[in-house]
Amino acid sequence: MQLLYPLRNKNEFVFNSSSRDFTVEEIPLYPFTGEGEHLVVTVRKKELTTWEMLDIISAHLGIKRRDIGYAGLKDKHAMTIQHISLPAKYAPQLESFAHENIKILDTTKHNNKIRVGHLKGNRFRIRLKKVLGVQKDKLDSVLKWIKENGVPNYFGEQRFGTDGNNWEEGKKLIEGTLKIRDPKTREFLVGSYQSYLFNQWLSKRVEISLLLEQFSETEVEGILGFEQGLLQGTKAQSHFFKLLQGDLMMHYPHGRVFYAEDLHAEAERFARFDTAPTGLLPGTRVKRAEGAAGVIESPYDAKINEDGARRYAWIQVNDIEKKYIEEKAHYELGFVLPKGSYATNVLDILRGERS
Repeated sequence: MQLLYPLRNKNEFVFNSSSRDFTVEEIPLYPFTGEGEHLVVTVRKKELTTWEMLDIISAHLGIKRRDIGYAGLKDKHAMTIQHISLPAKYAPQLESFAHENIKILDTTKHNNKIRVGHLKGNRFRIRLKKVLGVQKDKLDSVLKWIKENGVPNYFGEQRFGTDGNNWEEGKKLIEGTLKIRDPKTREFLVGSYQSYLFNQWLSKRVEISLLLEQFSETEVEGILGFEQGLLQGTKAQSHFFKLLQGDLMMHYPHGRVFYAEDLHAEAERFARFDTAPTGLLPGTRVKRAEGAAGVIESPYDAKINEDGARRYAWIQVNDIEKKYIEEKAHYELGFVLPKGSYATNVLDILRGERS
């Protein structure tokens, strides 16, 4: 029997986003060659953003930040291990580098500069505290559900700034009521707005899936004010997250975008994680969902004169490891997520906090 979506059951535990209780380690996209004009540096940092770390290292080497390559931005409030690259000629200067929050773990040569996105995924290690016996059993149950079903691929809070409202400035930029000259700041804020719209769409799709756990397709259509027949063929699908006719799918964990035509067959492929549905980051040069999926997607499709994209709506959680330390009431957890995905999505499911 399929477990109900875990958000129905609240779990109590303490998690501190700190270098003591939260570790993130990059998984490179490919092995480094060991030769070439670039030096790949494996760096461990804490209490610093990736950009702050790059500024410190570039200042020590006497080079510009843009001369250093990196694959992704890592959380400030964690112990993070990531790979950066720099011209190999600066290796001697690097030997004298020392900083209390940055440690050089390893160096190797490589043919190319590391580019943003050049990573396979990230390995997370998290310590949950004040986990009592009954809560431990609940966490075990939810992790089993996560292993079988995966998690929604929301953008994390850090995407929206300290106050969580960067998307509002991005919206104003699109509407023309705010002007910002700096292209990088503009790109960041517009990206925040795109991410906000994606999250809102994903919440609506999760809401539909939640309702379909308890009501018929016709009843859910009535509750949400949808056209009759819009959700036909959804309730019988084995996966919690229900596909709709016209959804845009991608092969998983990477591949081309295509339309879901045979809903039954595609739902079975999704349940095996051969494919996964995608959501829209609105903009130009990007495909839109059609049919029933298009009806749900359209309210979150703003007219943005920037490149759009499709993003996996649902992701698999791999290599799950767990350890319960009873005398400390600690629950230690490890797992791997694909690049661009946030550990908070796993934590939110464990807490039962987010739909």
